[in-house]
Amino acid sequence: MELIGKTTIDFIGKRNISFVISGIIAIIGIIGVIQIARGTANMGIDFSGGTAVQLKFSQPVSIEQAREALARHNLKEANLQEIKEGNKLLIKVGKTTLAQGKVADTIQGVFAKEVPGNAFVVESSTEIGPSIGDKLRKDTLVAVAISLLGIIIYIAWRFDFKFGVGATVATLHDVLAMFAVFFIMGKEVNLLFITAVLTIAGYSLTDTVVVFDRIRENLHKNLREALPTTFNRSINEVLSRTIVTSLTAFLSALSLFFFGGEVIHDFAFALVVGIVVGTYSSIFVASPLVVLWESRAGQEKTA
Repeated sequence: MELIGKTTIDFIGKRNISFVISGIIAIIGIIGVIQIARGTANMGIDFSGGTAVQLKFSQPVSIEQAREALARHNLKEANLQEIKEGNKLLIKVGKTTLAQGKVADTIQGVFAKEVPGNAFVVESSTEIGPSIGDKLRKDTLVAVAISLLGIIIYIAWRFDFKFGVGATVATLHDVLAMFAVFFIMGKEVNLLFITAVLTIAGYSLTDTVVVFDRIRENLHKNLREALPTTFNRSINEVLSRTIVTSLTAFLSALSLFFFGGEVIHDFAFALVVGIVVGTYSSIFVASPLVVLWESRAGQEKTA
């Protein structure tokens, strides 16, 4: 299936513009990563420690009413999220002065006392200590670093070291872009977000490998052709495939975003952002970097 016909777009010629855009994204992403490492970003209870309780009420309960009830019992910092399907309420409380293991009981006691005519059941209850959250945060950053190292080793083995660097930089660019968007929008960084980040890293790598495969084929067929010409022709040849694949994944993620429910809303949003950025980086980051490397290496040989 081809959404577009044969194209002759000069992708490599636009590399300076793409490098500026990607540089800005990377800087913001690095700031976000630093803030996450310090624990000062909008960290979910997975990384900062805290309690999450999901209650299902027999009758609708407003967030304002629930917030006022919690505030009267020294839980005014609680983060409330309404799940309209089934009269559900998700309450997240960060580190408090209450003893570990008592927060969930306190939340249940608050609603039993403040809304006695509205029966509820506890659908889920999770408590994470601050030391565990700190360890999870550090382990997450290590996991992302190890995955990027694995990428460069795999691509270097399958193609060439410079291709491995190009693919790794493109994947790192996608990861930083997702951190940048979540940091700017103040969205919660939790384990679901990290899952989305690693998912997109794999997706972006797969998309980049498809482009690199075609480039390698054309490099062997046209040994005397100018490098930018070979790269441009290769990208244009797989452009329709790239758009169809990305559009399919994008529509699936978009469906999750709108119809998947509140619990996975941010996860789906991260996928939507990641698919768009991953498609962009496969074309405008990975390949131009390899061309730039090869061009400079050729200049050094002739100098």
